[in-house]
Amino acid sequence: MRKLVLFIASSLDGYIARPDGGVDWLFTDQDYGYQVFYDSVDAILLGRRTYDQTLTFGEYPYPDKHAYVFTSRPLTLDAPGVEAVAEPVAGFISQLKHGEGGKLWLVGGAALIKTCLEHDLIDEFIVSIHPLILGSGIPLFPNTDSSRRLSLVETVSYETGLVQVRYERARKSPMHAVPS
Repeated sequence: MRKLVLFIASSLDGYIARPDGGVDWLFTDQDYGYQVFYDSVDAILLGRRTYDQTLTFGEYPYPDKHAYVFTSRPLTLDAPGVEAVAEPVAGFISQLKHGEGGKLWLVGGAALIKTCLEHDLIDEFIVSIHPLILGSGIPLFPNTDSSRRLSLVETVSYETGLVQVRYERARKSPMHAVPS
């Protein structure tokens, strides 16, 4: 079965973008493991706003990957290999995971991440935590009733202060309340 991997950057206070969606605060001084990860995935999954934002970066950043953009509005397909998906997220992603191929990269955004969390679809979480506090913005994990226990796989610290954490979903031991 294919894995769905959330590979994303966050501020220390848990935001993935400024309130207006801006990501000008992201460190771009080095690769931070991006290329190795990118080369390991077959396809990417994006929410509509995240896709629209990628089109403002100049050159489309994922030309050699098939991209699924979840949207209920008509989509101008301005990039190669992009497919609009209007079907329910959980069912579509479940079908992808049971299909042929390698890893699926959940790029974002917040609403798509929330839906994937609520349906327990994310197998691996790789979060690059930038050593800065934005104070407000779009949260990495919007309010959800879904709690998940994760198993730490790896941490990598960089001289810039960025810390990358990698967790896998821990299915065997459900989260229990700690007795008081």
